[in-house]
Amino acid sequence: MSLNIKPLKNIGIEILDFDISQPFTDEVKEQLRALWYEYGVLVFRNQDMNPERQIEFSRIFGPLELHPLKATTSDKYPELFELENGGDKDKHMTALYKGETVVGRLDWHIDLHYTGKPNHGAVLTSVEVAGEGGLTGFGDLAKAYEALDDETKALLENIEVAYAFSMQRRNMRYVDLEGYEPGPYSPKKPSDVRFPNFPESVYPAVMTHPISGMKVLGIVEQFLDRVVTPHKVGLSNDESIDLLKRLVAHTRDPQFHYFHQWQVGDMVLWDNWRAMHCTTGTPPGVRRRINRTTIEGKHTLGRILLDE
Repeated sequence: MSLNIKPLKNIGIEILDFDISQPFTDEVKEQLRALWYEYGVLVFRNQDMNPERQIEFSRIFGPLELHPLKATTSDKYPELFELENGGDKDKHMTALYKGETVVGRLDWHIDLHYTGKPNHGAVLTSVEVAGEGGLTGFGDLAKAYEALDDETKALLENIEVAYAFSMQRRNMRYVDLEGYEPGPYSPKKPSDVRFPNFPESVYPAVMTHPISGMKVLGIVEQFLDRVVTPHKVGLSNDESIDLLKRLVAHTRDPQFHYFHQWQVGDMVLWDNWRAMHCTTGTPPGVRRRINRTTIEGKHTLGRILLDE
């Protein structure tokens, strides 16, 4: 049995005629893993979903990670991470963007990027679909790398970039801050949301995917801070800043993006070692619930700066 697929807009694929309620043969599992590595983002529609099925499906791709904050997980299903808009936590996720109040918007990012050991991937399923907004965007950083000119590719082979965790978006150096104002309850430091003070992490500007061997652009706007020791590759500090600005703008090119408009029964799987993602957020009071399972990352892709 071969799985039928359909290309999504720009990146990723939709898996057709898949039924999560049916047993998974070894052949189907192998095909799913191969498609995951080949395309990075997989979409499934019209699934008869429940937590047990999501957890079982997710384990096809590796062991699952539990979220460290119990308040965000399900008591009955600790493997599930519950993402909610329109609830009690909205005030901490609310900000103004060009005069518009938005709940839960997140810039392009890679999960656990700030630890040096990102998780391998994740599965999202729709529980309650937003009546307005609430899209999830995915960006293919392997395609973004492929589209670079040869001179830039050669330069990036010898560059490392540092990421610095920050709770305050206005302190992030490479996100688009035009028209942004934090909300009155926006967290000001990691401990406000029970996070530790993460040290800086460093990654190659070009990463090699541990399984597929694909080259992946290691530039993502959230938490991006600087080029490490730019003088070693013949760049001034000003030139290194301009380089990162150019690369961030490159990753924002829509040709590398797919934005998922959620419907009941949807499921999305992505490779966190290859694809960045973001959320558009929702207007205040709009309900949106997504269940997430996280696939463990066994490979350390970066390193932590403790003494440098």
